[in-house]
Amino acid sequence: MQREWLQRYDLNLDKQNMMQIQINTDNNIEGNDELTQQTQAVVESALERFAEHITRVEVHLSDENSSHKGGPDKRCVMEARLEGMQPVAVTDQADHIEQAVNGAADKLERLLDHELGRLSDHKGRTRI
Repeated sequence: MQREWLQRYDLNLDKQNMMQIQINTDNNIEGNDELTQQTQAVVESALERFAEHITRVEVHLSDENSSHKGGPDKRCVMEARLEGMQPVAVTDQADHIEQAVNGAADKLERLLDHELGRLSDHKGRTRI
């Protein structure tokens, strides 16, 4: 997959915690400021309560069959890199890139809630 466009944003929550958001597109998705801002807002909104555990979120946007119309061919892969843990990733496909981003963000939020919730339950602390 060729990267046509790459943006990196740092969500500075406080001086100690910083979650980087990196957005990548393939050569079939036009990367622009509007897409970047929308994607960044969705990621921040979905994951802000986990930000102290996340060092970076990578978002990969692609159009699986750009020359053909029809079907859910827009794909969003989100990977969260967590402090002291293996990265976790989710994928969502939809008719429109915005739908795929929202779907992947929802899936990643549920996955992190499950994974980080299990850790805190195991250690006897309250859930995040």
